[in-house]
Amino acid sequence: MDTREMHERLPTAMRQAVDDFGDHLARVDNRSAHTVRAYVGDVVSLLDHAARAGCAGPDDLDLGVLRSWLAARQRTGAARTSQARRAAAARTFTGWAHRTGRIPADPGAHLASPRAHRELPTVLRADQAADLVTSPTADNRARDPEALRDRAVLELLYATGVRVSELCGLDRADVDEARRVVRVFGKGAKERAVPYGLPAQRALDDWLRHGRPALVKDGRSDALFVGVKGGRLQPTVVRRFVRDAALAAGLPHTSPHDLRHSAATHLLDGGADLRAVQDLLGHAALSSTQIYTHVSTERLRAAFKQAHPRA
Repeated sequence: MDTREMHERLPTAMRQAVDDFGDHLARVDNRSAHTVRAYVGDVVSLLDHAARAGCAGPDDLDLGVLRSWLAARQRTGAARTSQARRAAAARTFTGWAHRTGRIPADPGAHLASPRAHRELPTVLRADQAADLVTSPTADNRARDPEALRDRAVLELLYATGVRVSELCGLDRADVDEARRVVRVFGKGAKERAVPYGLPAQRALDDWLRHGRPALVKDGRSDALFVGVKGGRLQPTVVRRFVRDAALAAGLPHTSPHDLRHSAATHLLDGGADLRAVQDLLGHAALSSTQIYTHVSTERLRAAFKQAHPRA
């Protein structure tokens, strides 16, 4: 049974509660459409489980129901990352329901979250990253608008470590060329300023002077990067040409997020402060940035084992 069917068969009070919860996530918490969709789907699943267990409304939820729901999902072979997200969705819902007077107590406050296994991210070496960002503009395409755009996108992704959605959301006005800084709007519409270097500036100059004017129709787009039809460049297009550029450079499969991982790791390798990297990446929690310290340690350990005579 899909989410829509489960939603339609919920008791009225539960259905109204999950609808109001989704609206709150989108309008008040300003969560992304992806997050709203995932959390609402999880809560619909939770309430469907609760209804089948005899609950008539959100106020009948208790810790036992939450735990039995997670256990039922676990028996279907759910990954730990999915279980961790479900637990987070349940806690967010019950906390909101308690604050808005829909339930007398918050059972989710006592719900433990399965610890998600975090794999070390894929990171390119500095020379590999350099090969990647210079690969799209072969000599015979030096003035091709798409090639100039792709080169600028790759340089900016690696220089700033921004998410692909953040890069595609940049407007022309978000670039401060004099200070070599871009204004980025990240998760939760949080604004941050991210610097970039001279190679990225040169690539941006070429794109803005020789590439963008050829693709923008009637000068009507505010987007920094545009597609072949003049509309805002889409993340799917960026993912595709990052993959193709890596292939052309003889590198393993690479995504825009791998460039983000690489930028963060290379900053730390070069001695950057962890909290400075946190600010640059737009991480809400330092723990999200600390994964890159593990990457640097693993790279050092690998180099030691390969090179030290007494490794």
